Amino acid sequence: MFKAVASGELLIDFNSVSADEMAYPTLAGHPGGATINCLATLRTFGAQAAFIGKAGNDAFGKLLLHTINQLGIDTHNFFLTDDAFTTLAFVTLDETGDREFSFARKPGADLLLHFEEVDLSVFDDADVFHFGTVSMTREPSRQATKDLVEYARSKGILIGFDPNLRKNLWGSLDEAREQMLWGLSKADIVKISDEEIDFLYGLSPEEGAQYILDNYPVRLVYATCGAKGCYYNNRLVKGFTPAMKGLHVIDTCGAGDIFGGSAMFRFLQLGKAPELLSDADLQDISIDSTCIKAH
Repeated sequence: MFKAVASGELLIDFNSVSADEMAYPTLAGHPGGATINCLATLRTFGAQAAFIGKAGNDAFGKLLLHTINQLGIDTHNFFLTDDAFTTLAFVTLDETGDREFSFARKPGADLLLHFEEVDLSVFDDADVFHFGTVSMTREPSRQATKDLVEYARSKGILIGFDPNLRKNLWGSLDEAREQMLWGLSKADIVKISDEEIDFLYGLSPEEGAQYILDNYPVRLVYATCGAKGCYYNNRLVKGFTPAMKGLHVIDTCGAGDIFGGSAMFRFLQLGKAPELLSDADLQDISIDSTCIKAH
């Protein structure tokens, strides 16, 4: 079975359950974080999975450790620290179900990961290493993430990347753009949203996916467009899969991460190089992943 390794943020999402007459939300805590959501999806389908990261040595950190252990995710490189509290993300929704994030993370424990802490044997027999930019907003986790990417590349491991832009976590948007572009320069497979393409290039999702293929060593791009669907591109074909119709959106939190994890699993099942996937292959991957995300 495939083995996936991911590094990044593991935190508590406080999601809105209801709101009072003054619009103050009632919130419920859930495990969250873009890269762990993707990894948990891969694990749900049966992949071996290992997570690299850090949380606080507090009630929430211990709860997160228990949760991913219950999922069967390898936690030998998930550390609890006394130096900072577990990161908290407060998620509120608008009338369309879209999200707004407010973070308690100055710093959060996830930012304190050092490359030297990691037992690199976790990469033995790994098929894919997945990362995002939330762990790259500050040091030392920024350099740790970059060192992990470079190590995985040196081992010939496939690199998956989701820019996952959260503007309010960055010191400046120029800094966010710089780190997102660094990630694109190292990735084989990219899952990127229409909003992130517009932020980076001011292009449409279709144009942006092609631009990424033309200007970076990326071999496969999924450009997701929320309720509209998903563009896919590799060096052989490009196309579009519309989203399912007639659905009532309740909450979009984690939807892109689930799509990315589902698409990665289906890709690994096919056993082909990313640049050699046919239009039929990519249609099947994106349709299956869109259905799973909607479910």
